[in-house]
Amino acid sequence: MSYAEFIKAKAIADVATGFEPSDLKPHLFDFQAAQVAWACKRGRAALFNDTGLGKTAMQAEWARQVAQHTGGRVLIAAPLCVAQQTVEEEARFGTTIKYCRKESQAEGDIIITNYEMLDHFDVQDYAGIVLDESSILKSHDSKTRAKIIQMFSKTPYRLSCTATPSPNDHMELGNQAEFLGVMTAVEMLAMYFVHDGGDTAQWRLKGHGKQRFWEWMSTWSICVRNPADLGFDGSRYILPGLKIHEHTIDVQEALPGQLFAGIAQTLTERRDAKRQSIDERIALTAGLVNGHKRPAIVWCHLNDESKALAKAIPDAVEVTGSMTADEKEKAIMAFTHGEKRVIVTKPSIAGFGMNWQHCHDMVFAGLDDSFESFYQAVRRCYRFGQKSIVSVHLVSSSAEGAVKANLERKQAQADDMAESMVSHMRELTKQTIKGSIMEKSEYRRDVASGAGWTLHLGDCVEVAGEMADNSIDYSVFSPPFASLYTYSNSDRDMGNCKSYGEFYGHFKFLVSELFRITKPGRLLSFHCMNLQTSKFRDGVIGLHDFRGELTRMFVDAGWIFHSEVCIWKDPVTAMQRTKALGLLHKTIRKDSSMSRQGIPDYLVTMRKPGENAEHISHTHESFPVEKWQRYASPVWMDINPTLTLQYRTARETDDERHICPLQLDVIERAMELWSNPGDLVFSPFTGIGSEGYVCIEMGRKFVGAELKRSYWELAKRNLTDARKIQAEGLFADEYDERECA
Repeated sequence: MSYAEFIKAKAIADVATGFEPSDLKPHLFDFQAAQVAWACKRGRAALFNDTGLGKTAMQAEWARQVAQHTGGRVLIAAPLCVAQQTVEEEARFGTTIKYCRKESQAEGDIIITNYEMLDHFDVQDYAGIVLDESSILKSHDSKTRAKIIQMFSKTPYRLSCTATPSPNDHMELGNQAEFLGVMTAVEMLAMYFVHDGGDTAQWRLKGHGKQRFWEWMSTWSICVRNPADLGFDGSRYILPGLKIHEHTIDVQEALPGQLFAGIAQTLTERRDAKRQSIDERIALTAGLVNGHKRPAIVWCHLNDESKALAKAIPDAVEVTGSMTADEKEKAIMAFTHGEKRVIVTKPSIAGFGMNWQHCHDMVFAGLDDSFESFYQAVRRCYRFGQKSIVSVHLVSSSAEGAVKANLERKQAQADDMAESMVSHMRELTKQTIKGSIMEKSEYRRDVASGAGWTLHLGDCVEVAGEMADNSIDYSVFSPPFASLYTYSNSDRDMGNCKSYGEFYGHFKFLVSELFRITKPGRLLSFHCMNLQTSKFRDGVIGLHDFRGELTRMFVDAGWIFHSEVCIWKDPVTAMQRTKALGLLHKTIRKDSSMSRQGIPDYLVTMRKPGENAEHISHTHESFPVEKWQRYASPVWMDINPTLTLQYRTARETDDERHICPLQLDVIERAMELWSNPGDLVFSPFTGIGSEGYVCIEMGRKFVGAELKRSYWELAKRNLTDARKIQAEGLFADEYDERECA
């Protein structure tokens, strides 16, 4: 594979695996028909539409199109009772969907079942699979999620349907992408996300990965909160009001373990507070529901609440987790069809997927800590088709704190995040729907030069490829640490890799070029460190031997492993910055088998085989024994970690804070040991010009390559400043003579 082919293959491609649909059902609204047509063409896609925008109609039509196109069958997986409701709704539009619980019952082109029943089907016999309310996968354990993803990994056509996911819920987005075969969740994290160390379980979008991430999302998903997001009329989707009423029971009795009545702080205390007020909450809830004859939903949290509420509300039907699937379905459908006025259940049982617009009253007799379950429960009534203002009553005790204020705060945060996601994708999605080609940032080359230096703006592999054989005396640089740091959104950036393997594949091209352009017998030094692994991304908490992998890569390319020095770093500083589990003092108290030492830096030096034609000589005066003893030490304890070039003026809004210029004294020592004055020194990752700055100050010539324009611009200024400083030195005339020679 050529380098150009590698870069092309590295780009995130929109690989369509679908077909052109025909004769879409006329009952679909314009924005629904557009999404179904796109999803058919895509083959494997996600429709993230907010509640009430018609996911049921769209997935049913997609399934019909796939069955018609392939001549095969399509399986729809849905939450309990959503399956029966789907069958009833689509029958009105002439689409036949058969509800089954096992393969032997499966008849017709479109089969629908519950998630719990998937094991009873031979999934290899289906041409398509639809996950209805696919966000429900989050409530399953990781083993079940992985099983479902693996189960349908060979299914040709796949559709995922759910409400707009949170852009901060990377796990949900990763699960969706992995189910569709777009990219594994681990690859997605490595490519677009980073964790900051304060909490290694929390990931955020890399600064320069943001736009690239949304572009990637728009190739396989459509995110809609209102049809207007796609350029269609959204006026009919403006919902009536939502009123939240808070009912607080004053509790004077102290919680177990407390001397005085107060606000519950821990999860255990909140549970105790709920149990302490259960009788009062049951009475208040029953009074609210029994005081009118309208349909009502009563959500509870504890089993004792459910049982007591069912007794206190005469015309209520109770749905519990201990019921059989048949019993649950019968009870839920009784409320759905109006046979029962009130339903008492938990959000975890009936909070997903049901369309209960006939009801506009609900009471939360008890709440858990999940905002999503609250949001989904409210949306069973508060959705498109609702004609009345929806009243939501929150019943809690004073010991539980300001429940309403807390939920409203979380609602505002969720709205902001969802709007942020939709707004980022709005124009991209419109382009996707209309089939227009997305614009890509253009790769541009440039070059600047001064007395003793040349600086290329461009891909370091291509820059090195243009250099003459055996032309470089010495190279020193700090390569990107795989995907740990990201400096740009270019495919040519080695920091933009979805796996270690992709990084090494990219870096290998540079290693080969460096070998070709280095003079025989001369050296190259690279600065690196070993990398932490994470439980989610790598499967284990430990270290990745980055230094060893790079060393082996150079040796395999023909280099001789010449030397290495370990550079000491303060583990206390590292602990404060990264909060790494292995460095925390609490870890050694809890289980020291997970404790480890800090991670040092290394300067690894390689030598090209052959005789060095120009010896690198020193005098006793320029290199006394004491100095050599310090340099010869296998561990450098005296490197100042803060002695780097100033870089803040080069940073852009989305730059990661982890920019890591090589320390100037490390460069100076390496340059003094392994190069002569007047030598030509190369840095393929110039950054802000640290290597070039030292190079010019020490009377060497420098050539560098930098991919990012803002860094390249600052490097030019830094190299110019270094030349001015050098020109004022004692050996300026000697330097200028060498330049003119």
